[in-house]
Amino acid sequence: MRALTVFLSFRWFLSFTSLASTCAMAAACAAPAGARQAAATPDVVFQRADFTTGTAEGTTASEGLAFGEAAGTVSYTDALGTKTWEYARWTGPEQAIGFPATELIASWTADVPPGSWLQVQARGRNAGGLTRWYALGRWSYAEGDVLRTSVPGQSDADAKVAVDTLVAAAGKPLSGYQLRLTLYRRPGSDVVPRVRTSGVMSSNVPRRESVPVSPGGGAWGKELAVPRRSQNIHKGHYPEWNGGGEAWCSPTSTTMVMGYWGVRPSEQDTAWVSGSDPNPEVDHAARYTYDHAYKGTGNWPFNTAYAGRYGLDGFVTRLRSLTELERLISAGVPVITSQSFKEDELPGAGYGTDGHLMVVVGFTEDGDVIANDPASPSNAAVRRVYPRAAFENVWLRGSSSGGVAYVIHPRGHRLPATTPGLPANW
Repeated sequence: MRALTVFLSFRWFLSFTSLASTCAMAAACAAPAGARQAAATPDVVFQRADFTTGTAEGTTASEGLAFGEAAGTVSYTDALGTKTWEYARWTGPEQAIGFPATELIASWTADVPPGSWLQVQARGRNAGGLTRWYALGRWSYAEGDVLRTSVPGQSDADAKVAVDTLVAAAGKPLSGYQLRLTLYRRPGSDVVPRVRTSGVMSSNVPRRESVPVSPGGGAWGKELAVPRRSQNIHKGHYPEWNGGGEAWCSPTSTTMVMGYWGVRPSEQDTAWVSGSDPNPEVDHAARYTYDHAYKGTGNWPFNTAYAGRYGLDGFVTRLRSLTELERLISAGVPVITSQSFKEDELPGAGYGTDGHLMVVVGFTEDGDVIANDPASPSNAAVRRVYPRAAFENVWLRGSSSGGVAYVIHPRGHRLPATTPGLPANW
């Protein structure tokens, strides 16, 4: 047995400090698909932004949300220095959530050429009114303009920001929210930064210590041909980005899904990677998902935005069960899941983790989970089969991620219908 392995240390403690840290294994069967389980099923909804609505300050709703003309200028300082930028801004209309939400996660895809960048903000509505605006990410592809970063130190009586997640204060759930996107470019530039897609996932995950195993959702016996990539074969590579490959579960998983869709950075993009590297796209993804404040590569929206850099659509949501996840597998869409567990809680893993990403690629004939787990000693060893009940428990329970998932697919590949009778979560 390997010793305890920590891939995204403290990731969950930032978002779930008040939740229990150990859970029992699930044993009971779930209610029929689509049925609500009082105090057991998470409330979750994903709402895509409509850029033809809201208030535009210099932006145009053209092939997404584009920089049209400068609405003003601003000075911005980070470790790269103080620079002046002109900006255009879009503020979306207030969106009702439909239930008392405790967390919001915004995600996006964007074309942000060198000399431009994007800031994503949100504010919520609680019983006391609208909160202030919180920054949920400052995103840039290029290096040298601004540092790609989450924004620490945002906490008040209404909410706090835990890396990429807006967490409502205790007793102050959110009934609605507004999204704000600000595009920046160098003054006088003709560069046109553009947001292609954006959306917000709102959720209220019950503090359940165990999760009942769900019934089949139609994908038993189906496995997608997702390429296999091990993070561990990159151990010691480029430690300036989160300590090296042993911590790169999120970008490694993202590159597996990108490879499934036939997308990867070019040889020119990865020319800086050592020629002996077996999968230079993994090192590239780690570098360009790195969050300079969090000091890690596990920022959830940064990973889907990285996939968006190469033309894919991607977003962060929560799924309620493996039954729901099977809908996506049946439609040919692999799903990246986030979970934490002790070594004895996920048979076959051989390690424990405070937070880890892997790719669900299918299901056995008996309904167990087939996962491409990057925490493997080689690419050949990445394919794992995990017991359905154990996997579902460590992924969905309240002390883990509560079902967080990345959904990444080509824009022309339609997603299946969501679960009937429940709010749409993709």
